[in-house]
Amino acid sequence: MTDTSTPDSPVSADSPSSEASAPEEATEETKKSETVTSESDLFRQSEIAADYVEGLLDILDYDGDIDELVSAGRPMVEVVGGRLQPLVGQRGATLEALQELTRLAIFRATGSPSRLLLDIGGYRASRRKELAAVARNAVEKVKEHGDPVRLEPMSAFERKCVHDVVNAIPGVQSESEGVEPNRRIVVRAAD
Repeated sequence: MTDTSTPDSPVSADSPSSEASAPEEATEETKKSETVTSESDLFRQSEIAADYVEGLLDILDYDGDIDELVSAGRPMVEVVGGRLQPLVGQRGATLEALQELTRLAIFRATGSPSRLLLDIGGYRASRRKELAAVARNAVEKVKEHGDPVRLEPMSAFERKCVHDVVNAIPGVQSESEGVEPNRRIVVRAAD
């Protein structure tokens, strides 16, 4: 396709040349949306999340102290208190669902997706320790026998915890395989 317009000719709003500048505007808009979220935006997300979780606790008649913070570039909300195990559920399933609902509340309020991390009753911290032991055990088996080790299906949070531990150990690597909810990690010797 050849451009027949002259550089000095005026461009009307209806002319095809004005459409050529649209991708530049879209590119600028894309750059703005790809910028790193500021600390104040992240804290605002954690405030929105805390308000949402507080409303849920009130509806469910649960007591808990709510801490909102930003850690490692992510908004976080931690709920601490007694009688919170039902909000965690079996292997954190209820916690994951509540986290997704809270992320949707943030999206509704801000129009932007969130990477909020919700923790209830310290579940994530204790699960992180358990998963570190699982990862180290898998690494030992791989180093001892040389065969890849497939772990049980895990949530995205759990997989990240295992990947972090495995990636810190030389001589082994990990990768995820499968499709949710049966996505799992395979630990093998590094190439």
